[in-house]
Amino acid sequence: MIKELLSELKKSCFSVLPIYILVLVLMLFKVIALTGNEILSFSLATIFLIIGISLFNYGAEHAMTPIGRMVGKGLTKQGKVFVLLVVVFIFGLLITIAEPDLSVLATQTESVFPKLLLIISIGVSVGFFLLLAILKILKKINLIRILSVLYMFAFAMVALLAYQGKENMVALCFDGGGVTTGPMTVPFLMSLGAGIALILAQKSEKDASFGFIAFSSIGPVIVMLLLSLFSKGNMVYELPDYSVSDNFFLEYIICIWHKVREVGLSISLLFICYLVIDLIFLHSGKKKILYMVNGLIFAYIGLVLFLAAVDATYIGIGFKIGEELSNCDTAIVVIIAFIIGSLTVLAEPAIKILISQVEEMTNGLVKRRSLLAALAIGVGVAISLAFIRIIFKFSILYIIIPGYIICFVLAFFVPKIYTAIAFDAGGVASGPLTSSFILPMALGVCSKLAPDGILSYGFGIVSLVALSPLLSIEILGVFSVFNNKRKVKSEIKKALREEDKIIISFGD
Repeated sequence: MIKELLSELKKSCFSVLPIYILVLVLMLFKVIALTGNEILSFSLATIFLIIGISLFNYGAEHAMTPIGRMVGKGLTKQGKVFVLLVVVFIFGLLITIAEPDLSVLATQTESVFPKLLLIISIGVSVGFFLLLAILKILKKINLIRILSVLYMFAFAMVALLAYQGKENMVALCFDGGGVTTGPMTVPFLMSLGAGIALILAQKSEKDASFGFIAFSSIGPVIVMLLLSLFSKGNMVYELPDYSVSDNFFLEYIICIWHKVREVGLSISLLFICYLVIDLIFLHSGKKKILYMVNGLIFAYIGLVLFLAAVDATYIGIGFKIGEELSNCDTAIVVIIAFIIGSLTVLAEPAIKILISQVEEMTNGLVKRRSLLAALAIGVGVAISLAFIRIIFKFSILYIIIPGYIICFVLAFFVPKIYTAIAFDAGGVASGPLTSSFILPMALGVCSKLAPDGILSYGFGIVSLVALSPLLSIEILGVFSVFNNKRKVKSEIKKALREEDKIIISFGD
């Protein structure tokens, strides 16, 4: 256990420290200015972040991942498909309701959507769309066909919103899909899909286990668009106080206390559901249950530290960086946004889980380094585009509509496994650090350059981050196709040369 924890600690250092160093470099070159109190708070937050990510990754690997796989595999193997559908719906509903990022979003949109209505509606949508993911495996339906229909329906509602004069709601609605798939839901849903596909899908269907995150992302978008269409209120967004507290030690204690309750709810709901299913159907035994409990404790502590560090400091630092970047030239802002976006992906806890799952399910077909590089570049470009949109003040529709059209066109030319991974990666990449560090940074820039258009231009950055992996991973798939064709041609030429030599030798 100690070796595993130290290994996770080392990986977390390589993930988080580049962001910390970049902020110090920006200070050194006087691009931004932080007070001594802010530097101390940011340093403490970075330590919390490193420890939190380490503990969470260890716990997720030893608890949430096996829980999801055991539920999916166990119920499917017993032929209890109806029970599986009911259980998955309940899991999807409860975990989504307990997702901390969703609660934050719901609080900010109370002027349009009643908080309880929004949370329950999104929870039900996630549970329902997870059923579609299972039916996709059962009926062997192409993932792209289902998603293309769902996205066409979503964009039809976007057109209706624009007709109603509510186009400023679009960015926020698409952000809703990104915040729903948080660090709690991702490892469970991915392993659940893997467990079900292991029994129902054939070995040749490597993409069968993917799609659960994709369905959990598009569901909330559709629900928020529907709620926006029937809403009669006007969205009012007031910037909260993003300043870093002078007494940051007290601030950390308060944040930790809040996260202890929020994350405790998420963990408790997950474990209670699993315990009931295990007692009735799986009968895995006390030893395995205690093993799960041990993993959940590590995940719980890690997630509390991670989210407390983000809320106490990283949000405030991100907002201040954004405010000060608004005074820089456009080129400098775009470059810095790209670098910060690329580095932030490395620090997202769920990214590591996605990459490990992909390597395992594809038997090394999709390499860890290639996937991580594609994600980092894609998110870096997305963050840059988000800041360009704020600076030049244009609608997010000019990006997401062409973006999704390109995604679905590329899907016809790349192996299905790349497309399946791409749509899941979209939900994973837009994790808690994106919504709690990058989003405040965008709001900081927007508060200076477009103070009256924060809802229209400040939001939408999470949805662009969710879109970017789709493009970058599918482009990776295009390169894979070309490389395979080149290898085949090379092998054919080599075989022909060897055949010529044999013929010549026989003639002699």
